[in-house]
Amino acid sequence: MSKINEFNALHTTQNILLLGNAWDILSALTLEKVGFKAIGTTSWGIANSLGYADGEWIDFERHLAIIKSIADNVNIPVSADIEAGYGNDTKTILENVLKTADIGVAGINIEDSLKQQTGLRNMNEHCALLAQMRALLDNNGYKNFFINARTDTYFQMEQSFHETMTRAKAYVDSGASGIFIPGLTDYEEIRAITSAIEAPINLMSLPGLTNCQTLQQLGVKRFSFGNALSDKMISYVTNDATRIMESNDTAFLYE
Repeated sequence: MSKINEFNALHTTQNILLLGNAWDILSALTLEKVGFKAIGTTSWGIANSLGYADGEWIDFERHLAIIKSIADNVNIPVSADIEAGYGNDTKTILENVLKTADIGVAGINIEDSLKQQTGLRNMNEHCALLAQMRALLDNNGYKNFFINARTDTYFQMEQSFHETMTRAKAYVDSGASGIFIPGLTDYEEIRAITSAIEAPINLMSLPGLTNCQTLQQLGVKRFSFGNALSDKMISYVTNDATRIMESNDTAFLYE
């Protein structure tokens, strides 16, 4: 079974897919070792590991090389977080999507947030982009490549539910394999969206939204933790480094 088909199949079982988010080879290998069935890269974690903030500040080729290094070193499917596509025009975004598919990943996250300004891309424009993306992938041997269409309605809008529902349906009709809705936490809204959208719904871990069994009962098919683990690691290193400097003693490292 190809990685693309394997990854798609993980979204159709009775069990929710808990996706491990990695930012380098070591984190990816660790996630695979402890039993995660698939990995999603975290653009935030990758950016932080290179000294950048999230938001497409890294050169795309550099970002892609890190994603490739992860995909090359694990035996489980990898989905690449490429933010909004690293391009100011459709042609560049489509080229970057194909480059990402070419490195051996099974899918991507592609978001509708604008990077040069606040707000979301016009829905019709984003639908056209998704449709071109699907056609391009199909025509280059990547049939069923998993396009996880992320909508940032809950991060950028106050009255987000109805807009989310409208965008999710339109994105699926335009070729998206699944819908990623970070920021959605209300159980009734989750249930309504999973019932109405004919594609796997992916949610992101946040305080108060952490339990896979609960989310599975609400119809969620995929759950990821974004940059939470990489943030935890940075915090751990910072705290221990501070303790070393303040105590001038490294004994606790061996406890």
